[in-house]
Amino acid sequence: MSTEVSPNASGQPAPDQGIGNGTRKGLLPASPEKMSRESVTIISTLLVATFVVILNETIMNVALQRLMVDLQVDAPTVQWLSTGFMLTMAVVIPTTGFILQRLSTRAVFMLAMGLFAGGTALAAVAPGFEILLLARIVQAGGTAIMLPLLMTTILTLVPLAKRGAVMGNVSIAISVAPAMGPTVSGLILEHFTWRFMFVFVLPVALAALAIGARYLTNVGEVEKGKLDVLSVILTVPAFGGLVYGLSQIGGGQGGQSGPSAGAVAALVIGVAALTVFVLRQVRLQKTVAPLLDLRAFNFRMFTVSVLLMVVAMMALFGGVILLPLYLQEVRGLGSLETGLALLPGGLAMGLLGPVIGRAFDKVGPLPLTLTGSILMVVALWQFSMLDAGTPVGWIITLHVGLSFGLALLFTPAFTTGLNPLPPHLYSHGSAIMSTTQQVAGAAGTALLVSIFAVVSAASGLVAGMSAAFMTATVIALAAVVLSAMMRKTEGAAPGHGAGH
Repeated sequence: MSTEVSPNASGQPAPDQGIGNGTRKGLLPASPEKMSRESVTIISTLLVATFVVILNETIMNVALQRLMVDLQVDAPTVQWLSTGFMLTMAVVIPTTGFILQRLSTRAVFMLAMGLFAGGTALAAVAPGFEILLLARIVQAGGTAIMLPLLMTTILTLVPLAKRGAVMGNVSIAISVAPAMGPTVSGLILEHFTWRFMFVFVLPVALAALAIGARYLTNVGEVEKGKLDVLSVILTVPAFGGLVYGLSQIGGGQGGQSGPSAGAVAALVIGVAALTVFVLRQVRLQKTVAPLLDLRAFNFRMFTVSVLLMVVAMMALFGGVILLPLYLQEVRGLGSLETGLALLPGGLAMGLLGPVIGRAFDKVGPLPLTLTGSILMVVALWQFSMLDAGTPVGWIITLHVGLSFGLALLFTPAFTTGLNPLPPHLYSHGSAIMSTTQQVAGAAGTALLVSIFAVVSAASGLVAGMSAAFMTATVIALAAVVLSAMMRKTEGAAPGHGAGH
């Protein structure tokens, strides 16, 4: 079964099937080298929307202290604004492979941005903590759908020779947006109330929704698959349990006394439910469409790329979580100063993305990923040697170096992994990559923060930071091995099902 409109016997795209009427318009690239103006409009709209929803993910982090005072809640309670968002993402993302095949592109976009804009508006006027938490959960539902929608649309519309360059633009959304979040929220909180974090985002979300409603056309054909309800139910304990358990450990619950009983129970339930979920998806492949089609793992480069993304995400969270802790706890910087110190690295990662994407189209993944993984290992090793007197300028330089290394990994890994998949696996491959990123990020945070907490309690903050970054360095060595296995992949013809 294919989510694309197949060319007819003459090699031309099938006739258009209408716009915005529940079916999809069959859009294929006009030539192997060029994209149509319509395709550029669709991808640009999705890129802007994805940037906004990912910016919103991190905009809340530095506001939690202010919210505790204004909403009169304690630290474990206010943390649910982040935990609830992350849990919703973890549960919804695995279902996006099915959603993207069942609904039209236009309908999926309107659903995602409608949820996000509605949640943002509700958050801006929330009278108390409970309504604000509900608003964050609604926002997360929309956010979870956007990145798989963008990736699937790029695979559908962009010629193989141009995919690296376009995927490089995606890194602007997934790298610059989270880097800007703390800085933007720090600036807002210095002059306005916390509500303006949502007031600031809402007009942009509404504008993206309006532009999408006006210009977005439908891509590929709608599938009429049957939803497996049991699989949907299993996503809650499987992915929710894993991410919740890991986030509880990573949220400082793992100290000298070890992880809490609740965190361990959530992890055990998560692993058990995930095992059942995977076995069910494998069985459903033989009868009806699975919720998440795991046949993508039959393709060797997809599997290698997913593993590389997992390692890179775990290492990335070394920078995202540990560096702010070091700058604030050891160096005494404020939240705005910390955000500004980390901003150059995030900007470098995103702005280099398109350049790296074009280089990927010319030279393939191997030289880029190998260079990036070595750079990542060196930067993390240098972070493990920080002390209370390390110049902040050197820390910023190292963070830019780490960000450059990650940029050399992300675009080639995304593109190399998804390129060989046949069209009917595009949406499932995108969903698998997004899901593993969520779980890997939570796992990396849990591991590194727990090591930081245990060693800090025994030997001080600097020793704890050093131990956590050294652990991240060892993990990153696996990326060097995986990077050496990367090979250039060709696009699969529709209906191709065997692995490479």
